[in-house]
Amino acid sequence: MSEPAVLREAEFDPKVKRYWTLSPVILFTCLIVTIPLAIIYYIIASFFVDRYLANLSCTLTERTLDIKKGILNKTESTIPLEKITDLQMFQGPIMRYFGLHGFKVETAGQSSGPGGSLVNIVGIVDTKGFRKAVLAQRDRLHDREGVSSTRTATPPLPEASQGNEQVELIREMRDMLARIETHLKGPHEP
Repeated sequence: MSEPAVLREAEFDPKVKRYWTLSPVILFTCLIVTIPLAIIYYIIASFFVDRYLANLSCTLTERTLDIKKGILNKTESTIPLEKITDLQMFQGPIMRYFGLHGFKVETAGQSSGPGGSLVNIVGIVDTKGFRKAVLAQRDRLHDREGVSSTRTATPPLPEASQGNEQVELIREMRDMLARIETHLKGPHEP
């Protein structure tokens, strides 16, 4: 099986390093009691953010969105484009100050809980353009598969004479639904 063609590789804005380093420092400083933690965090974070950025990648292929990240616990997510329901853009006040955007990848049947997202990505250069490219490729893929899998008629059911009770039950349900539909249309509709 051949490797899928890479359509777009995300580039990360160098300002994302300052954002990840300074955001918690600002929070720690606002809490006054945790100012010593802010200093310690800044020193440690400066080292780890570089390593995190070196391991961070987001790649759009013909059929998937591939995301790799992590330092100690490395995570690789392959999200099929047909499962993506939304790429929600977000930007907080500190992100706005640095000129950064992020997006949350939400999928059908995701396991991250209600209101959560499968993956958050912050700091992609031209986040809006990358988001549009992912959604456009998802739509192209959906249209291409939709055309090849369209059905012009309902496939025939197997004969009930084969002794299959399930087939007979399905036939009865089909007939019942047809009668209900007829009653719902009323006398004035064809």
